[in-house]
Amino acid sequence: MTTELQPTTNATNWKKAFATIFTGQIFSILTTAMVQFSIIWHLTETTESAVVLTIAGLIGFLPQALLGPFIGVLLDRWNRKLTMIIADSSIALFSLALGLYYYFGEPSLAFVYLILMVRSTASAFHAPAFQAAIPLIAPEDQLTRVAGWQQMIFSFSTVIGPALGIAVYSATSLGVVLLLDVAGALIANLMLLFVKFNQPKPEVKQQPHFFNELKLGWQTFIQVKPVVTITLAAAIFSVAFMPLAMLFPFMTLSHFERGGYSASLVEAVFSIGMMAGGLLLSVAASRWKDVTYIGFSLVAIGATCVASGLIGKDAFIAFVVLSFLMGATAPFFNGPYMAMIQRAYEPEMLGRVISIATSVMLLASPVGLLMAGPLVDKYGVQMWFFWSGIVVVLTGLFIFVQFKRLQLPETVTE
Repeated sequence: MTTELQPTTNATNWKKAFATIFTGQIFSILTTAMVQFSIIWHLTETTESAVVLTIAGLIGFLPQALLGPFIGVLLDRWNRKLTMIIADSSIALFSLALGLYYYFGEPSLAFVYLILMVRSTASAFHAPAFQAAIPLIAPEDQLTRVAGWQQMIFSFSTVIGPALGIAVYSATSLGVVLLLDVAGALIANLMLLFVKFNQPKPEVKQQPHFFNELKLGWQTFIQVKPVVTITLAAAIFSVAFMPLAMLFPFMTLSHFERGGYSASLVEAVFSIGMMAGGLLLSVAASRWKDVTYIGFSLVAIGATCVASGLIGKDAFIAFVVLSFLMGATAPFFNGPYMAMIQRAYEPEMLGRVISIATSVMLLASPVGLLMAGPLVDKYGVQMWFFWSGIVVVLTGLFIFVQFKRLQLPETVTE
């Protein structure tokens, strides 16, 4: 029996649909978190090079950044549930290939990079397809609250992912961790089979043409100036902050001179913070404007980064506390930003709009990654934490000043 997904104010129906989908996604996100941390730690441990880590991050970002706008056109054409299933299955297939390689031997660094690139390409389809489906389920006035739930569930899954990943990695091998990712994807796809998506049908006045649809998506995106401005601010944030996702384990290893379990503790505490922040956002969703949450989040994240760049080698516990605070404020950026987009555009355009917005941020990320690797190897990882924090704080203050009197339109119509 399937659950109909359509705009409704019936609280029981849409919450039941979310429960069904998120149950499967918990397993997928958990095993993905295990794989991501295990690969990063494996590269950290075997190469001890920030350049190798940033190249891995760059390869993980580029396919999503470059293909995003084109994928958005396809997402608005295709069945979103089927797209999610195929994308997740593709990730599982290549995790299986890399897992078998690790099980029988040690693959080359180039092969690891190749698998990361393929997984990133599949993720470029899965993530925006899921985000574009959310407004078909939840009432419009609940989108920010749902974003808080999503952040909380994501954090719950990732809170034990690094610790579990490093435990399985240490006890067995990276190959076994990758094989568990296959199982997670299969469970997520199974749960999706119990849910029916009502794909919106775009009104096309002429024969659809790929590049015309791509152009229409861009024109629709730039109509809402506040979203464009915040997306550009988010791109600056990406340049400064995204390299830190790859450098957290390196900070633990090089600055604090600790091992894999300490690194996984930092990741787990960060995720616990995200879970707490997501819960708080879901409770306080309607108290302030989305841009207020976004500006607050950037200032707070930046402040914790600055503090992390100033602490000494014997202050690991302080770094753990700062990681928690950093995680707790992150949902107040991610959730309201996506809810703002979902609220401002028509559902039939969301695939293109979300993909374009995501691509703008991801295209900025390689700039930070290319800068971070050589600078960290030369000046140390704390330098990047400190100066990236300064940039993020200034970006948050810009949001507060720029949008003091912002009134975002509820929906943009053609």
